[in-house]
Amino acid sequence: MSPEDKDPIRRRILAAAFKSFTEKGYAGTSTLEIATRAKVSKRDLYATVGDKRAVLVACITSRTSRMELRPELPVPRSRHELASILDAYATRVMREVSHPTVMAMFRLAIAEAIRSPEIAQTLQAAGRDATRGKLTDLFRSAQSARLIGAGNRLEMATQYLGLLWEDLMVSLLLGLIAAPSDVEIKRRAAKATGAFLALHAKPGAEA
Repeated sequence: MSPEDKDPIRRRILAAAFKSFTEKGYAGTSTLEIATRAKVSKRDLYATVGDKRAVLVACITSRTSRMELRPELPVPRSRHELASILDAYATRVMREVSHPTVMAMFRLAIAEAIRSPEIAQTLQAAGRDATRGKLTDLFRSAQSARLIGAGNRLEMATQYLGLLWEDLMVSLLLGLIAAPSDVEIKRRAAKATGAFLALHAKPGAEA
């Protein structure tokens, strides 16, 4: 946690702002409302975080940092271990990203990304890029151990995430469906892992 995130006033402001933004949208939220909800003065709000757009960026930055799956993935020694690691990682990613609070953050970011490109850049770096980066490292280890064949590891990571999410992300963003249950998440993870490993056999294995 950064020194800024340890500031109780800042945390209170961001919590109040995020609640207001998700309830009323960016345009419908005023700095006065945020300050009132946070039980601080507008002067304190501006001194601690900044104007309304700075508050939105800070809200999203704070939440994307919680999405980062920090521990490094273990090095697989067999196809079975590789499958287990992929299943566990995919389950965690889907559980974190599909949470209603995270979906609300994505909707806010999408709505404001054109006017504030730093929001989109923050989400890209902490979310999609970080997730693909960990998978890329895992597939590098798997190739070194001759558990999967040669190929572009970044493309493999993108392929795996596509198999995992399919069209679920769009439906979640549009609010057409609720967040998947743990049973559904585990089913999707196992399905994606099985499909991925079927596409990427061990070197020298028959197709």
